[in-house]
Amino acid sequence: MKVYKTENVRNLALVGHSGSGKTNLTESMLFQSGATKRLGNVTDKNTLSDFSKEEMERGTSIGTSIIPVEWRNFKVNIIDTPGYMDFSGEVIGALRASEAALLVIDATSGIEVGTERAWKYAENIGLPRIIFINKIDGENVNFRKLMEELEESFGKKVIPFSVPIGEGENFVGVTDVIYQKGFKYENAAPKETELNHDQVKATERMYEEIAEVVAGSDEVLMEKYFNGEKFTREDLLRGVTTALLEGDAVPLLVGSGEKGIGIDILLNTIVNYMPAPNDKRAHTGFRYEEGEEREISEKDPFAAVVFKTITDPFVGKISIFKVISGKLKKDTPLYNSSKEEAEKLGGVYVIRGKNQMEVEEICAGDIGATTKLAVTGTGDTLCTKDHIVKYKRIKYPQPVLFYAIEAKTKGDEEKLSTSLRKLREEDPSFVIERNAETKQLTIGGLGQVQLDVILEKLKNMFGVEVVKVPFIIPYRETIKKTASVQGKHKKQSGGAGQYGDVWVRFEPCQEDFVFDEEVFGGSVPKNYFPAVEKGIIEAKEHGVLAGYPVTNFKAVLYDGSYHDVDSNEMSFKIAASIAFKKGMEEANPVLLEPIMKVEVSIPDSYLGDVMGDMNKRRGRILGMDQQRDGSQLLIAEAPQSEMFEYSIDLRAMTQGRGNFNMEFVRYEEVPANISQKVIEKAKADKEKE
Repeated sequence: MKVYKTENVRNLALVGHSGSGKTNLTESMLFQSGATKRLGNVTDKNTLSDFSKEEMERGTSIGTSIIPVEWRNFKVNIIDTPGYMDFSGEVIGALRASEAALLVIDATSGIEVGTERAWKYAENIGLPRIIFINKIDGENVNFRKLMEELEESFGKKVIPFSVPIGEGENFVGVTDVIYQKGFKYENAAPKETELNHDQVKATERMYEEIAEVVAGSDEVLMEKYFNGEKFTREDLLRGVTTALLEGDAVPLLVGSGEKGIGIDILLNTIVNYMPAPNDKRAHTGFRYEEGEEREISEKDPFAAVVFKTITDPFVGKISIFKVISGKLKKDTPLYNSSKEEAEKLGGVYVIRGKNQMEVEEICAGDIGATTKLAVTGTGDTLCTKDHIVKYKRIKYPQPVLFYAIEAKTKGDEEKLSTSLRKLREEDPSFVIERNAETKQLTIGGLGQVQLDVILEKLKNMFGVEVVKVPFIIPYRETIKKTASVQGKHKKQSGGAGQYGDVWVRFEPCQEDFVFDEEVFGGSVPKNYFPAVEKGIIEAKEHGVLAGYPVTNFKAVLYDGSYHDVDSNEMSFKIAASIAFKKGMEEANPVLLEPIMKVEVSIPDSYLGDVMGDMNKRRGRILGMDQQRDGSQLLIAEAPQSEMFEYSIDLRAMTQGRGNFNMEFVRYEEVPANISQKVIEKAKADKEKE
């Protein structure tokens, strides 16, 4: 592939609901541009975009892939993203690397949750977009009804740039509104066709809509419009691009990715109206943080940001980056300013799916790849040591679902940890945690599909099989009354014996643990106080109810006795642990559970269902807050034990429109009926050991 200048590059994130046909659309673009000799298809498992074993088996995208398409001396970098909302981290990374979004809608399904989410995100960050209505040849498709649905959801800024000739099985081609010409397609090849009277009138009416929007973008064009002058091609190019960048217009095109209909008009629209990376008005995804500020220009010093990492079992690590400024050549000395370490370049490539094509250089605004970078991960900035700059990292959504896992084969624990770290380089939106208290290894992500895919990759790529295990909830124990007890340890066995005797008062306390002494008259020598405290600290790790750590209590050493010869630190430590066990039993011990604060964002229509479900989880509603976008923010508290699969249930309740975040706030007493079950289970588990 040849080297493209910045002004001839277009970067588009391909987004939309799962199953809308994004991957088939990329195959159609490649075929239309002559890059491939046959149309690949997801069903046939032969697409360039979905190349991993997991994607082929599932028949859907699970990772971002880069598909560069050469069209009319332009390079269009299509960044194909998964439609599953579990992989929204991939979508965020792709949108950061793009100057525009290509939003694909399935004509047979209309506006779906994935469509709404992609539109909302692009709208929030001010990203220009094109809508492509795919599968217009599907059964019972009504284009007029689709237009009404789009206008109702997204407003009048959505303007048809092409309309279908025929619908459903009678769909044969499209009308190009700007050129006011009709095209029929045979084997994805367009052939001009004459429009009938009604089609001509409809096209003229839509052209007037475009002209009206274009006129509003520029004073000179406004004057032309009111004077009745027809816009030139240059007028339209300038006016439409301005309207797009200012968010006043979103071109809508129609076609069929599977049959290759309308793809040429889509590509023409992209290169004509979508912004180049160096367009001053274009969206800048990677924001400057520190160092030398840069223009998106080939003349500035080199800088790039890695926005995607692929772990390949044969090639190793592939780092995909967008060059922000300058050029990357094979001899460019690399410096990772995020990690403050030098890197060695493993070649300069353009990547298409999993295929690597070596190139001489990658210019500012373009997307490239390299291999075998030692320390560089997703989000890192690459530059030269002479001209250091750093760009802000991508903020990924917080994990909402967790699995506790173990290696299926003993001895695979180290291999499991290493493999997980490699997969996290590929997808930073999932987390790996080792709970210090429960010793469990957990992985967390944005949904069930994402975590299941990670387990599949562990097996397929690294040969590590894991099993999911029940979560160990970090319960606590505490006391509700005050108890004063004696702990006495006396042992005599030939020679020096062991003697320690303490009286300790245990009482509830706001702090985690407090040790104090009120000893008078030297009944317990001061040099044994630390041993008493240490004995209680060690003993409090295992409470008397179910063996959970004890918290929120105060232990006061107030009396005792000692022996001149037989007393020692160990004796007083053992005496203190005896006192602890007796004191806990007498001070009305209770079980505590972790309570989480939950913030749920949902459309108003689901509020009743979500509140009812929260009550079933022993949750308490603390309040509600109306959001600017019309949604409701529900604030609640609920026990952690009831919330492990909340993300799955919330998605089902709200058809995927709800989302939430959760954080630990405090411990609270467990209701008696539930407490008894937890205690019985803990004792049964201990007997099995």
